[in-house]
Order: sequence, then structure tokens, then C-alpha cells
Amino acid sequence: MSETTNTNEEKKKPSLNGRRAVPSNNSNDEENEVPEIEVFGLIPRGFNPKDYLHVVDIHMFKEPHEINKQQHHTDKYYSPKLIVRRGQLFQIQIDFNRPYKPETDQFWLEYLIGRYPQQNKGTYIPILVDDVLKPGRWGAKITHKENNSVRMSIMSSATCIVGKFRLYIAVWTPFGILRTHRNPAIDTYILFNPWCQEDAVYLDDEKEREEYVLNDVGIVFHGNINDIKLRSWSYGQFEENILDACLFLMDKAELELSGRGNPIKICRVASAVINSRDDNGVLAGSWDNTYTYGVAPSAWTGSVDILLEYYSSKQPVRYGQCWVFAGVFNTFLRCLGIPARLVTNYSSAHDNNANLQLDFFLDDKGEVDTKLTKDSVWNYHCWNEAWMTRPDLPVGFGGWQVVDGTPQETSDGMYRCGPASVQAIKHGHVCFQFDAPFVYAEVNSDIVYSRREKNGTQVIEKIDTTHIGQLIVTKEVGGDGMMEITEEYKFQEGSEEERLALETAVMYGVKKQTMQDTMYRPQTDVDMDFQVQKAVLGSDFKVTITFRNKSHNYYTATTYLSGNIVFYTGVTKNEFKKHSFSAKLEPSSSSAFDVVIKSSEYLNDLLDQASLHFFVTARINETGKTLATQKATVLEIPTLKIKTQGETVAGKEMSVTVKFTNPLKKTLDNVTLRLEGPGVLRTMKKEFRQIPMNATLIWEVKCIPERPGLQKLIASLNCDALRHVYGELNVQIQKP
Repeated sequence: MSETTNTNEEKKKPSLNGRRAVPSNNSNDEENEVPEIEVFGLIPRGFNPKDYLHVVDIHMFKEPHEINKQQHHTDKYYSPKLIVRRGQLFQIQIDFNRPYKPETDQFWLEYLIGRYPQQNKGTYIPILVDDVLKPGRWGAKITHKENNSVRMSIMSSATCIVGKFRLYIAVWTPFGILRTHRNPAIDTYILFNPWCQEDAVYLDDEKEREEYVLNDVGIVFHGNINDIKLRSWSYGQFEENILDACLFLMDKAELELSGRGNPIKICRVASAVINSRDDNGVLAGSWDNTYTYGVAPSAWTGSVDILLEYYSSKQPVRYGQCWVFAGVFNTFLRCLGIPARLVTNYSSAHDNNANLQLDFFLDDKGEVDTKLTKDSVWNYHCWNEAWMTRPDLPVGFGGWQVVDGTPQETSDGMYRCGPASVQAIKHGHVCFQFDAPFVYAEVNSDIVYSRREKNGTQVIEKIDTTHIGQLIVTKEVGGDGMMEITEEYKFQEGSEEERLALETAVMYGVKKQTMQDTMYRPQTDVDMDFQVQKAVLGSDFKVTITFRNKSHNYYTATTYLSGNIVFYTGVTKNEFKKHSFSAKLEPSSSSAFDVVIKSSEYLNDLLDQASLHFFVTARINETGKTLATQKATVLEIPTLKIKTQGETVAGKEMSVTVKFTNPLKKTLDNVTLRLEGPGVLRTMKKEFRQIPMNATLIWEVKCIPERPGLQKLIASLNCDALRHVYGELNVQIQKP
């Protein structure tokens, strides 16, 4: 911000409200004017500042190949400014107008952040030159003197504010203090430091630091428990202006600068500002399959476009769903230096009354009553984990913390979630802040199928204790594979420890419904299950229902199958298939029945993740008991093929082609292709009016890669009839 705008700003200074002497200091972007000459009293005639030691130039060693960015692991940031991590030494060089004489000359450094710098708030930091540096405490030491120059080592505090600081050099004279003028080129960004033991985000494994802080591409696991799908996501935390965009998010959330050294506070406010529900935050969510005036969530290939659009427009970007919120949140955390990973929970409970059970109500015929059933099971739900100590909790609850930017429920009056200790969730200690009961329910709820009798009593037909939170995964360290982390959230189903954790959670206030006013009569001598054949989008497939009659009796079962097109959140759009039949069950034997699903039945109404959901209920006519079970399935969606041609060398032009064949029995209209790759090319978009059935589209792009090493290209195709079409390619970019 230039000095002139500052003077204008002074005129419209925020009025003080009688409660505080200084207005709140919650913008990294705003500045105060710092006097270049601070006079002690009357200046004698003939005083000339040039007669005293003064600064001619300051060298920050801020190029990617120079010592600071190399030692601080910040060489990948696409920024001309100095970026360092807190609690670790960095070097600068000061050129004076004459040699520096320690006996008579006195100078010091001043770091300032925000508009109302105060020393006790950590927003004004004067650093005197000393002979000894203390680890993790602010200090400066001269390491080398030559002619008019001094080389200095500066140590920042391991708990200091994270953000962009302004630097001034102050020189003492008998008549006043002389300061360097405001120079934005020497601004210094200070980030969290997972390499520093005194930092709250210290992580002791180098491979994990490379993955969770420095990797700018990740994997999102989606689909469902029976058919896990994966796609790449470009976090792009080092791309141009992304660091400034992430600092702006904290300004937007009005987080006091003095709180910005605390990862707990930063995660809490960020989980609210990532969604737009109550603060005009980064992303507007849309789950209804209409994405007018915006981008469909499935079309995004990474976070960079979203963050840059928000940074420039200051308006929510449309649209996001859980993996988009989680992808952008991960970029924010890694960019600031907080180790973070994106996590997927398969069969995730969205429990509207937080009673640890999802209630599915059946009507007389054994069909699901959609008017009464309010809870839903998400095929999957993505959130983030951030790594930090939790000094606000008892010992043992630091480490991975759940943070979730997807707006689901309010917490302290805003749509946000976390940080909640994963360890506390596992052991049922849900009394510890923040939002642990909600996350506990997401991974631990039971599904209860019940039916109301004509006399008003509620009969529970089945309780499914294993469907929810069956599998929790994240990307493996150093590879593109899947790493299961279910055991970090819960003990083995049915184990003694699991029961103890549940009892602990209930003791700490998680509601668990009692069964007093209901009758529970499970059917024990007949088991029912079904399998859905794997199928490609646009083809027919079958559902096979199997019964196992364990009794010595002949039974007949009136069986009902309902096929629904669902959002991945488990909410039904419409029913596309109804089928009922009578099954004869021989004693002590198993029998299987096939139901064929034709593509014409589901294609017209299909939603963007090609998710289908089946309920099967069967009533045993002889006993009056009901069996019920449900499963989601995801159809196989075609992929994009990406190829490179010619040499792949940093700084040299290369060619990338994206190829796609339309698999549907109809023409695709208004198709958008996106292609991006951190370090290789910024996001490119191309519109195609039509792709006829069975036709192949080829799009060629020329680009000049900037960064050598293993990089990833990610592409997506999007149109109303077909979404979630992705392709990716690992490319080894050679050094020139």
C-alpha cells in the first residue's frame, strides 16, 4: 500500500468505541506511517543526517537458489520477496555509507505488521544487535564485516505471527533516530515451520514434511465403499499470488494479527471462511445439480483458480462440494506451512439430531418413507487433517486434528468444524473442543430401520452397526496410492475398546437414543444381502439379491427393490426403478434372484457423480418380520487420455494433447475442458459446442514448463450430461 493511500486512510480512521485505546489490528494489508527521522528534542543548526551512519542498500538473499529460500524450504514459492519460516536463522546484508564501528555506531532492526503495531502484541518487533542468538527467540548477530557492509544472521521467534512483515533499519544519533524509508521490496513473509522443534506444527519425519507441506499435488478419493475412485487435485500452494490470497483469507475472517501465530485459531477461522454461508467466504456450495452462473464442482482441477478469483473479486466463487472445500483448505494450510492432508470417510453419517443413529423409517409395504426419513448417509465425505500441538487440551491429544470447511452444521453460530483431535475422537473423549461430537457421529453412527405399527408402537426391524465410517483413507506418503487410517479414528468394530470409547462418548454428552418406547424384533433365521454388478455409464447391469434360510421351515418373502438416483450426499433425487417379486425360500439353503437395470431407466435423470442407491426390503410372510438393507453404487465414468509430444525440458516449449471419446448414446452439448499442472502450465480452458455419440475429441496445447522434476498434468471434462470425467499424467521435466 503506498504512502498516499495511507494519508487518505488516516482521514477515515475507524472511530474508537470507548472500549479500547487502539482499534483492532486485524489486517495484514494495512500499514501505518513510520517517521524517517524521529527527533529527541530541538535540532541544533548545522545538523546533517548524512554525517551519521546511514543505510545505502539492503540485500535479502531472496532468490530461489540463494541461501535463505534453500534452507527454509521456500524455494518453490513463485514470489520475488523473502519468505522464511519462523524459529530458524536467515541472512541479510546491510550496506552503509561508511564502515560500521561497533564502539560508536548503534543500529537495530524493526519488523512491523499491520496498521497499529504494538510491541506487547508481537506486531512491532525491535531487534538489537547481539553477540549470542537464543534458539526460537528474536535476535540479530553480525557474522561478517567487509568494507562498508555487514552480514547478519537473524533469528525469528518460533511462536511469532505468521504473515507479511515490513522491515526498517533504525540508526541512533545524538539528536534522533534515522530510519530507512518504506521499501516493499524488502518485505519478509514469515511462515509456520514444521522443521523447527519449538514450533507448534513441528513434524519429525522428513518424508512426511515433504508430503504434507511441500507436495503441491494430491489425490482425492471418491466413489463409494464398494467402488473407490480417485482423481488428482492441484493444490498449487507455491503459485504466484497464492500466499497473498491465503493471508487475505485471515484478513477477511478479521482474525486479530496477534492471534496469527496460533495454528488452532487459524484453523478455526479458516474452516468458516472457506465456505460462504455466513461470512461471504471463498466458496459457495451447491448440491442440487444446477450450476448456473458458476462452475460445476466436478470441473475444478485444483485450488489456484478458486483462490485467485476470490482474492481479486472478494466475492464467493461458485460452486463447491466437499472435496473442493477440502482441496482449497489443504492449499491454505500447506501454503502457510501447517502440515495438512485431505481425508475421505466412506459412508459418512449426516445425523440431523446428533443422536448417534440414522433413522430410516419404513411404511406398511416395507418401502422407505421419504417424508419421515431426514438423516442421510453420504457415499463419502472429504475433510482435512492439520498437524499441531494442542496446549489447550490435556497431554496426548496433539497430532492430527480434523478441520472441515464444508458447511454442514453451525458451531458457535457459524458454519465451521474443528480443529477436533483425532485421538480424542478415537477414545470417545468428545468433551474437548472443537466439534468432536459431530465428527464422532460422522464415523460411528448406527443405522436403525424402524416401522410404526397401526397401534402406534414403533418396531425396530434392523440395526446396522457397521455401515457408517467403514473406511477412512488418505493419500500415502511419497506415492499416489491409498493409505487406510480408519484405525486412527476408531477401534476394531465389536471390540471391547470400541464399546468403552462409545460409553465414554455417551458419558461426555453424545446423545444415544434408548430403546424403551420401541420394540426390537430382529429376524434371525433368514439373512438377506445383495450385490450390484459393476457397470459402465450407459450400459445395462443387474442386481443380485441373495437369501439364506437357516431354519428348517419353508418361507416366502415378498421382496421389494427401489432404485434411486442420489446426490453423493445420499439425498434422493428420484426413484427410477420399482420392482417387487415373491421369493420362495427352501429350508437350510440359499437362493439368488436377479433384477435387470436398463440404461434407459436411469440415464435421463443421472446426476453428476453417476451415483445410484438401492434399498431392498423383504417381508417374510409366515412370520411378518421384515429384512432391510441398502447399498450405493457408482457407474464407471470414461476417462481423458493425456499425452505429451517431443522433449519435456524446463524453459522449452512442449506440446500436450487431451483425448476423449463420447461413450453415451447421445450428443454432448456445451462441453468444457480444463487442463492444469503446477510448474508446467497455468489452467487453460476450451469450450466445445458438441461431441456426437462415439466421436473422439482431441485438444492440443502448447506450454513452457518452469520447474524441472516430476510434475503432474490434470484434466477435467464437464457438461450437463456428463461430469466427473478426469485424466492425469505424470511428466518428468528435465533440467535445461
